[in-house]
Amino acid sequence: MAATERPAEHGNSALEGTVALVTGASSGIGAATALALAAQGAAVALVARRSDRLQQVAEQIIGRGGRALCVEADVADRSEAFAAVDSVVSHFSRLDTVVNNAGVMLLGPVADAPEGEWERMVAVNQLGCLYVTQRAQPHLVRAAASEPRHVSDIVNISSTAGRVARPGSAVYSMTKAAVVALSESLRQEMQPLRVRVSVVEPGNVATELVHHTREELREGLEAQVGGIERMAPEDIARTICFVVTSPRRVAVNEVLVRAADQTW
Repeated sequence: MAATERPAEHGNSALEGTVALVTGASSGIGAATALALAAQGAAVALVARRSDRLQQVAEQIIGRGGRALCVEADVADRSEAFAAVDSVVSHFSRLDTVVNNAGVMLLGPVADAPEGEWERMVAVNQLGCLYVTQRAQPHLVRAAASEPRHVSDIVNISSTAGRVARPGSAVYSMTKAAVVALSESLRQEMQPLRVRVSVVEPGNVATELVHHTREELREGLEAQVGGIERMAPEDIARTICFVVTSPRRVAVNEVLVRAADQTW
């Protein structure tokens, strides 16, 4: 864990005085979201396995007058996920927003999937989300009962794959559909406590996810999306900011964001 911060210089913003935790914050949607939340005034905890990449994101936040905490952790490991949440609350003394973004996409036919791919997707995409959420819940409830906002947020990142399964995406789609189901059940549980639960389902985004796929399958995957102008991670980050900066009377429960050229 590395702490990096300096007094904010951006004045009053929508999330001033709050703390956000973003998993998978070392690149892509997670990094863009961390930067966007910091720009809104939140102190941001960056959680991922690649500490060097986390530090780079933290330096950008600090350079813009924000506050950041780097926490190296694999959220698929229950003890590491719990320790990450504990570290954030210990450092900042509160937790207002959780963005469960960490995920892996290992595509390919079910018939010849290498041992371990399915387990890794289930561990990161499902259990990682669940571990962080479970440990964060009591802190989010306390934050929702206090200043400055009297509301807190959990945002789970799913995918269009959680809605539309395609050849080669069976297990990935399964894990993302599970995130949607978790989010809806949790929304109903947490609503009386002023903890809003939202699920964001991005379509094709220009991130590193495609590089997780086995090399022999990557060319075919690229061909499937080759004619699509992919969204930027910042496009999804703006959506997440809209969700968490909405007035307390508003709960944005589900957002589906497709690339304009995407048909599925």
